[in-house]
Amino acid sequence: MYAIIEVGAKQYSVEKGGIIDVEKFSAEEGKDIVLDKVLLVSKDKDVEVGQPYLKKAHIEATVLKAVKSKKSVSFKYRRRKSSHWTKGHRQHLVRLKIKEIVLA
Repeated sequence: MYAIIEVGAKQYSVEKGGIIDVEKFSAEEGKDIVLDKVLLVSKDKDVEVGQPYLKKAHIEATVLKAVKSKKSVSFKYRRRKSSHWTKGHRQHLVRLKIKEIVLA
């Protein structure tokens, strides 16, 4: 069984026991949370699709820890101008462990 969920402005495919990194939101380490924006649930060969969300489904997850993503580097160079700059960014993420996919 797997599900497609929406967290923030991004969509993730999740399974029971899986670990995902989502953009940071306010949640404490070790807390259980409920994600209710479920777009699709597939169980065996049955697929249920929401319009846009499934009202009778939700995902139970545990917040493991806050992490940072890999550094993305932006580099700008102008030839013959003796001009260049480098900037780096690391996105704040929250690591979630999926406990259960509930389809009522």
